[in-house]
Amino acid sequence: MQPPFYCDYGYNIDLGERVFFNFNCVVFDVCRVRIGAYTFFGPAVQILTPMHPMDAALRRQQEFGRPVEIGSDVWVGVGALILPGVTIGSGTVIGAGSVVTRDVPSGVFAAGNPCRVVREITAAERESYSSTP
Repeated sequence: MQPPFYCDYGYNIDLGERVFFNFNCVVFDVCRVRIGAYTFFGPAVQILTPMHPMDAALRRQQEFGRPVEIGSDVWVGVGALILPGVTIGSGTVIGAGSVVTRDVPSGVFAAGNPCRVVREITAAERESYSSTP
């Protein structure tokens, strides 16, 4: 973990083996945040679980949240926002600056605002990295 790192509570964050957060990452862990092994976050990534009612009067009285789950071997590019209730599948790459508003399946490259699947990660791409020393 490269400091600074910010979180609400810390005890709602479950990390797999060798997870890496680069500079200026934020995890608002009002709810559980689960992150699988070997998942890497670029600088200034934010994982957000809190939600607020749309009704102004209720917003004054309550806050709630939805958990976030991120699989293993995921790469999240610089400045991405992962919003409440999202699940990101294993082996996925999230492009820089993406706003992830809904679930993303395993083994894809997804990017944009809102984040959408661009394409599947090919077998050749997976093999080219696993064969490097």
